[in-house]
Amino acid sequence: MKNLYFAHNQKTYFIAEIGINHNGDVNNALKLVEEAKKAGCNAVKFQKRYPRDCVPKKIWNVKRTTPWGEMTYIDYKEKMELKKKDYKKIIKLCRKLKIDWSASCWDTKSVDFMEELNIPYYKVASASLTDINLLKKIKKTKKPVIISTGMSTLNQIKKAVKILGCKNLGILHCNSSYPAKYEELNLNFIPKLKKIFPQSIVGYSGHEKGLSSTVAAAVLGAKIIERHITLDKAMWGTDQLASIEPMGFARIIRDIRIIEVALGEAKKIVFKSEKEVMKKLRIVG
Repeated sequence: MKNLYFAHNQKTYFIAEIGINHNGDVNNALKLVEEAKKAGCNAVKFQKRYPRDCVPKKIWNVKRTTPWGEMTYIDYKEKMELKKKDYKKIIKLCRKLKIDWSASCWDTKSVDFMEELNIPYYKVASASLTDINLLKKIKKTKKPVIISTGMSTLNQIKKAVKILGCKNLGILHCNSSYPAKYEELNLNFIPKLKKIFPQSIVGYSGHEKGLSSTVAAAVLGAKIIERHITLDKAMWGTDQLASIEPMGFARIIRDIRIIEVALGEAKKIVFKSEKEVMKKLRIVG
């Protein structure tokens, strides 16, 4: 894949962020892919990391209660990782369903892992936006990239864009709180991002509980919409509460597709359907 799937004048591109909501179970992952497709999503995204390369050592031995019992944080993180054979099953299903797939890599070794699977494009998580070595590693693949910009200053965003290049790049406005507060979404920054980076595709990655603010992001010009998807918000996991279930995702897509048609052009038009009404009701003089 040499070019982004989306362009400035195309329809909104919807990414279902599966992330780690599969809880380390490939069957959950496959079900989430199916549900994302049914909802109308264009792509699914996962997270890939080698925990011992990217998790700070000071929290490795912190105890964590999990569905598999109490274990250290590093053991928990490793248990959540899908294996290469799991990804091959996922990729096979994505091809069958004709839905794109991608992943955010949290360390350079994960980039090598994904290159072996011929990943179509990369996602850079907000947490990794300032990881210069990771950005340079991804840049060398010459694949399209989408970055999230949560908990980042404008200067940090500009520095990342300078490394990656502004072409073939998606830039997602984002708040990294899970779940994010409505008053901290700052959606009005989306049009400004479009002006600052006119050669890139600007979008929105949402972590809020509701749906309407994501629709508003599209109205403000977001051409990529990414939301976490879950089979059930009551499932165990750190990201489930900030995720939406398939029916909610379908509603977002439905509403934004309607808005795409309704926005029209930035000029006044008297439509053909109005002319018959005009003959009956218009008073001139």
